[in-house]
Parts: sequence; structure tokens; C-alpha cells
Amino acid sequence: MAVELVYETHATTIDNEAGIATGWLPGRLSELGRRQAAELGERRRAGGFAAVYTSDLHRAVETARIAFPDGTPPIHQDVRLRECDYGDLNGAPVPRVAAQRARRVDEPFPGGQSYRQVLAATDLFLHDLAARWNGRRILVIAHSANRWALDCLLTGASMEDLVEAPPAWRPGWHYTLPAGWIPLAR
Repeated sequence: MAVELVYETHATTIDNEAGIATGWLPGRLSELGRRQAAELGERRRAGGFAAVYTSDLHRAVETARIAFPDGTPPIHQDVRLRECDYGDLNGAPVPRVAAQRARRVDEPFPGGQSYRQVLAATDLFLHDLAARWNGRRILVIAHSANRWALDCLLTGASMEDLVEAPPAWRPGWHYTLPAGWIPLAR
């Protein structure tokens, strides 16, 4: 049996509103973001999820805790769901980071990581998810780079295309994780 995976991006942060690329910095939700997180909870509360997985970065955890304040479904943090580490550019203006994305698919940001490294971490996360939650429905709350990784791994999209022209935000993406997922890293 497969795992049904529903992906949501963390809610809007103060940095998002200021045009800052947060990267591995924690980030905090803005007032709008707190409302969006509550709306996410309303939208997904009756979704039949066995668990919620989030990045361990504050903005994703904060989104999940506002969305599911009673801890149902259980919320799990996973470092493999972190945004791309922009290294020296964590906290830099978005246009400065965006201008380097295409170069950083395989070559890490100075002092950080590449998008391929995010893809590898997400891939290993999926392996563990498939082993633990076979046949269940899971909600993931993370970052843009993880969504791009899911698109590459589960739909065959090209990371190069995604970093050049990121898809527009929408309330949730649906994926099917085949049973017995074998990570690419093996």
C-alpha cells in the first residue's frame, strides 16, 4: 500500500513580508501567517491524517502548533525537512538568493548546501515515512525546497526547471508515496 502525502508550505513569516530569504534561520509567523496557520487547521482538521511532520525550523513548527493546538494528529519534527541552507545568504534579500538558485542546484551556496542535498534529505525522509506509515495519510508542513524535492522525486519534475520558475503557492499539494520507497541515495 502507498502513503498518501499532503504537503503544505509553512504560513507567511515576518521575513516573507519583508522580502527576506530566511533559509536556516528560525523565522517567526506574521499576524497574517498566524491567521493562515489557523485556516490550515480548519481546512485539514478532518483530513484523516495519521500524523503531521514538520521541519524543525520555528516557522514550520509554529504553523503546525497553531493549526493543530491539541496535538491531534501528533506532530513530529524532522531536520530532513529543513529549507535549503543558504549559508552566508541566510537572511539575505530574496532577489539576491533567487539570482543564485540555478547555480545552486548542484553547487552549494557558500557555507550552505545545494538543492540536490535538500532533495537527498527529503528522499531519505520519504523512505522512513513509507516504512512507518504504509497505507496511511500524512500531512507535511515544510518549505519551498522540500516541495520542489517532492515534485522531483514523486512526479518526475526537474529541479533545474523548478528553481528557474517556482510554481505558484496554493493550499496544498497531493502526492502518492509508493510502498517500499527506496531512496535515491542508496
